[in-house]
Amino acid sequence: MNKEKQTALVTGATSGIGKAITFALAGAGYQVIALGRSAATLEQMQATEGVRPLALDLTDREALATALEGEQIDVLVNNAGVIPPVTRFDEMDQSDIDTTFEVNLSAAVATTRLILPGMVAREQGHVFFTGSTAGQGPFPNMAVYGASKAAISSFAAALRCDISGSGVRVTEIVAGRVETNLYKEVLTDRARADMYSAFDAVQPDEVAQMLLSVLQMPAHVDVTRFDILPTAQFVGGGGFAQKED
Repeated sequence: MNKEKQTALVTGATSGIGKAITFALAGAGYQVIALGRSAATLEQMQATEGVRPLALDLTDREALATALEGEQIDVLVNNAGVIPPVTRFDEMDQSDIDTTFEVNLSAAVATTRLILPGMVAREQGHVFFTGSTAGQGPFPNMAVYGASKAAISSFAAALRCDISGSGVRVTEIVAGRVETNLYKEVLTDRARADMYSAFDAVQPDEVAQMLLSVLQMPAHVDVTRFDILPTAQFVGGGGFAQKED
């Protein structure tokens, strides 16, 4: 199938990495179903050729199944995610814990379960998961977020085992510090500015560019995981090198 006729579904498409991936896929000739909760943002994105908005809450599984009924999804990008308040686990609200696992893990698994059988039947397709370095090593005050991303990493690896030989590829995107609005609700403006001032963060467009590169690999090649971090960020533990004067 020519990529001009292929359809991609991107969750969490209204900002940051998801928005960049949506525009990159549309620019590469895909028809992109951009799923998000902000109807106003999706309406603006619709002006881009190839972008079809789908405004709904990803955790509403019945609504999602109804909206996607009859769709042939060739590329699924499980990108939707939230970050709870950056605080010690014993000080967290249970509602924040539940929401983090529901959006970051359960919704991604449920969406994949909805789309994957069609890919397996056609013996082609590509499933992406947006993970995080927080799922690969410990970060202070991020136990729940890290656990949700570690679970995504484990699920992606096991999923590849389950569907080995089906022709469907699975890739985990392990993102380091990317300059997005993810921390907007949980950090002050000053804290966010300090976080990004000490080094050059990865930009969402750069993550999208890497995803396109993975998609363009021959069908017999599966890039099972790629880590994309600022040059100054250590691979493990989230540490950063100090800039020289």
